[in-house]
Amino acid sequence: MRNNYFTVKGYGESEIIISKSRFITYIDRAETEEEALLFIDKIKKLHANATHNCSCYMIGEHDHIQKANDDGEPSGTAGVPMLEVLKKQGLKDTVVVVTRYFGGIKLGGGGLIRAYGKATTEGIIASQVVERKLHYLMKVTIDYGWLGKVENEIRDSHYSLQTIDYAENVEIFVFVLKEEEEKFIEWMTELTNGQASTTRGDAQFIEFLRG
Repeated sequence: MRNNYFTVKGYGESEIIISKSRFITYIDRAETEEEALLFIDKIKKLHANATHNCSCYMIGEHDHIQKANDDGEPSGTAGVPMLEVLKKQGLKDTVVVVTRYFGGIKLGGGGLIRAYGKATTEGIIASQVVERKLHYLMKVTIDYGWLGKVENEIRDSHYSLQTIDYAENVEIFVFVLKEEEEKFIEWMTELTNGQASTTRGDAQFIEFLRG
């Protein structure tokens, strides 16, 4: 499983006007090429009468799937500049479509590159960027006598307390960053004088808005 990475929060759209041409950006998360192609097809059908529906997507832990389509714009002036924006922002599993309605004024190659790059950036802002951080759900098992101290310490920490199960012993479930697993176990051991049993559960991504 991959470690921490950036992607878009979800679906977003934006619109800018440049020299009377409308550039409408649609963006979403896509974890497979099939998802990306379905999204692109949906937008193309929505804007079947548009002058161009340019697109790009970047998918996979190591960005092994990268595609860009100029959809009739001069080669290299739309899809590739859009893809470059995704690369510069370090976004994975992201698909973008920029729909253009021509306004009668030609922008030239450089103008098109800037326009499609700006449109993509605006779409990313509309969607918002999140960092997906890999966490383990840690289970801390303690006697009831330790409950108050351990619960308070966890709540005052940067760890995310999820649930507390009250059975024969107390079981506290806490999300801990993958890279902090050993540090957390050592902390629990010190906090309870070795009386806590800490075990690792399932791995799960938690999302945080990029500041």
